Amino acid sequence: MAGQGRTTRRRAAGRGRAPTPRTARRRAAAALLGCLLVASGCSAPGAGDRAAGAIGRTLDHRAEALLDRDESRYLAAVDPGAADLLAAERRTYRNLSDVPVRSWEYELRDVDRSGKRATARVELRYRIEGYDSAPVTSARTLELLERDGRWYVTADRPGKGGVQQLWQQGAVDVVHGRRSLILGVGQDNDRLREIAAAADRAVPAVDEAWPGEWSGRVVVLVPESVTSMAGLLGASATSYRGIAAVTTGETGREGSSPADRVIVNPEAYSILGDFGRRVVLTHETTHVATREDTSKATPMWLSEGFSDWVAYRDTSPMDGQAAPELERSLRRGDLPAALPEDGDFAFDADADELARAYEGGRLACELIAERWGERKLTDFYRAVGEHDEREGAVEDAMNEVLSVTPEEFGGLWRDHMRERLR
Repeated sequence: MAGQGRTTRRRAAGRGRAPTPRTARRRAAAALLGCLLVASGCSAPGAGDRAAGAIGRTLDHRAEALLDRDESRYLAAVDPGAADLLAAERRTYRNLSDVPVRSWEYELRDVDRSGKRATARVELRYRIEGYDSAPVTSARTLELLERDGRWYVTADRPGKGGVQQLWQQGAVDVVHGRRSLILGVGQDNDRLREIAAAADRAVPAVDEAWPGEWSGRVVVLVPESVTSMAGLLGASATSYRGIAAVTTGETGREGSSPADRVIVNPEAYSILGDFGRRVVLTHETTHVATREDTSKATPMWLSEGFSDWVAYRDTSPMDGQAAPELERSLRRGDLPAALPEDGDFAFDADADELARAYEGGRLACELIAERWGERKLTDFYRAVGEHDEREGAVEDAMNEVLSVTPEEFGGLWRDHMRERLR
C-alpha cells in the first residue's frame, strides 16, 4: 500500500589508512558544513555556534570512520564513560560489516547546549552501493558531553519520526540477487536466497508493465520476526500480523524521493505458496517503481489497485479467483456503489473489507487497461500524480486521459465487476 509520507503494506571492519581522495573530499565538505552551521545561527556567533561546529566535526569523523571501515575511529566518537553505548555501538558497527554502504552522513539540524552537555537533533542519511540514487533518512537524537574542548556522544536514540535500523537488531546477512539486495537478521540463508530469486523475477515483471524511469533494482529487508518488523516501521506488531510485506518511502514530486525498502514479515510470508510470494513481491516492487509518480493527489484505490494489477498481470486466474470477496458481495447483491476510500485500506480494517478494497482497486485498473489500453492506464496514473492536491486530480485525469466523468467511470467499473465475476 502506498502512502504519502507513511508506510505501505500488503495482505564495515578494518584499520586506519591514509586518506583516499574520497575521504579528502568528505573532510573538505565537512569543513564547509561546519562553517555553514556557524554562519547559520539565529544569533551572533557564540558558544552555541562553536558547539554546533565542534559537534558537526565529531559526527563527520564518525561517518568517515564507518565508510573507511575503521572500528577504533568509529568508536572514538563515543564517550569512554558510556559503557553501555560503547558496547551497543561496537555491535552496530560489526552488524554493518557486510552491508555495502556507499555513503553515510549526519545532517545536524539543531543543538541545545547547557554547559558541557548538549542535545543534538540530526538526520542520518545513508545509501546502499548500486541501489540507492537517493538516501534513506532517519531522525536521531544524540546526547553529548564536552571533554577538553571535544564533544563525545553519550546517548543515541531515534528522533521524532525516527525508527530502528535493521543492523540495530542483529548481525546483517547479505544476499546479492541479479536485480535485488536482500538484507536479513536471524534468517536462514536459504530463505534469503529464495526471496532474492522471487525479487529478481518481480523486477522484470514490473519493467514490462511500467514504462517509466526507475532504478530497476530493489532492496528487501527481512527482520527476525513481526515484532522486529514493527520496530523498523515504528509501529505496533499487531498491525502487521497478517501482512506479508510492506514498502517504506515517501511520495511526492518535490525533488527526489528517499530510497524505498521492501520489508518482509517472515511469519506471514512463510505461509504463502510460490504464487502468493510472487504476487506480494511484485506488488511491493511496483510501489518502488512508481514512487516518483505517486503523490498526495493519488488515491489509495489507484496506487494499491495498480500495484495489484501489475502483480496479477501475467496470471490467468479462473473466474472468481481474482476477487473472491467481491464475488461473494456480488452473490449477496451487495457490490460496492463507489470506488474504495483511503480509509478502506487502513491497517486495522476488517480483513474482508480490506480484501474488497484491494480487489476493487485492481479491477478498476484492469478496466482501464482492457477498455483504453495499458499505456492509457500508466498515463492516467501519472496524470493523477502530477496534481498538487487530491481535490480534482482524479476528475481531471479521467477527463483528459480517458474522456469520461467520474460518474461514467463508476458505472463502467460496476459493469466490469459484474461481467468479470459472474
